[in-house]
Amino acid sequence: MDTTTEFLVALFLLISLAILVGELVSRFGIPALVGQILVGVVLGPSLLGNALGLTSISSEFTGIQFLATFFILMMAGLAVTPAQIRATGPSAAALGIAIFVVPFAVGVGIVRALFPGIAVDTTLFVSLTISITALPVLGIMLREFDLADTRFGAFLMNGAVVNELAAVTTFAVLLRLESGTGNLWFDIGTAVGTVALFLTTILAIHMGLQSLRQLHVWDRWVDRFRLTWRSREAGFGFLMMAGLGAALYSQFLGLTFIVGAFYAGLLVTPESAGRAGHRTISLVFNAITWGFFIPLFFALVGFGMNFTTLSFADYSIFALSALILYAFFSKVFVGAAFARALGWSGDESLCTGMLVSSRGAVELAMAVILLEQGFFTVHIYTIVAAVGLFTTMFAPIGAKPFVRTITAARRASAERASAIAQSLPPRHILSDSEINLPR
Repeated sequence: MDTTTEFLVALFLLISLAILVGELVSRFGIPALVGQILVGVVLGPSLLGNALGLTSISSEFTGIQFLATFFILMMAGLAVTPAQIRATGPSAAALGIAIFVVPFAVGVGIVRALFPGIAVDTTLFVSLTISITALPVLGIMLREFDLADTRFGAFLMNGAVVNELAAVTTFAVLLRLESGTGNLWFDIGTAVGTVALFLTTILAIHMGLQSLRQLHVWDRWVDRFRLTWRSREAGFGFLMMAGLGAALYSQFLGLTFIVGAFYAGLLVTPESAGRAGHRTISLVFNAITWGFFIPLFFALVGFGMNFTTLSFADYSIFALSALILYAFFSKVFVGAAFARALGWSGDESLCTGMLVSSRGAVELAMAVILLEQGFFTVHIYTIVAAVGLFTTMFAPIGAKPFVRTITAARRASAERASAIAQSLPPRHILSDSEINLPR
């Protein structure tokens, strides 16, 4: 076969099997990304890739994987709105920071002990990637468990929003720090200043849009644009322009394009795009991302993993197992302890810890970039992706018994409230003649 045919065969197998297997595992309450990654592992160099001749064209997927990464990070940004960030209470914000900072800080020492030969910057990046809670995966699990519209679900989602913002910003700082001069304090100041410049630019654009809307100028512009612009799907086109522009800006500042893509998504809201326009843009964007780029991205994540680099001889399999256990239980412990301190029940606290232990798109997108830029070897990349795979698999399984208890308690509480309401005597409504009105 020629190269084009080989590429199309590999693309067909990856996307088709990723969609089908993702749907299959989701029927068992496991996030679809687990099945999608496993498809990539089976078709990659770990198992059948060499025999099928697919690994020889792995470089052909680099461009499409970067495009998928862009779409996924922008989708993650679109899932977070400035209003949601402002509405996040101090408790949820503290939870989000705690489930990031504690696993990250302690993880540096754990990673260093498990993998003593890797560089300091790689140690920091590994610890960072295993400290992120997957916002989209958490949202899917909450919907599956019928908790999305509860106070408990809103609390977890707001905490995950803060966690993701902290992780992406820290990633930007670390990347910028790596391109420094070697003078530690100067490089730290430059890195923080560069990230501050980028965030200030994003905030300034948001505040400008908000001011124009308060003056009723922006809505008129949006309506006029919708009536006069002739090209089809112009809203989606401008979304791509905004996302790529922000990606270029962050890339120019040395923060990598995924930071810009994520924060650009924050600016696209029903207020900035108009409610009808935002709904249309979201439908198109979600269809493309969820229907094509997400299953393909996770399949390519698995395709890039190579478990043959792990062995018992160098203890790397034991190190991977230990890191998986740390990544999972550090989130479980911190999340459960924090929820318990806020007065949540034991079942709700443990459920919190289990649900926030899942990883997902943002962590793996970072791993892809770090592999491309040389911070990760295939060996380390395989370990990081495996941590994401197993912790995401464990999270819903571990949370399910606690969800049952919480759901049963909610149902019993609702039944008690209904019984109490029915046992009260009916209220007597006074007629007009019984009311002593002043003459």
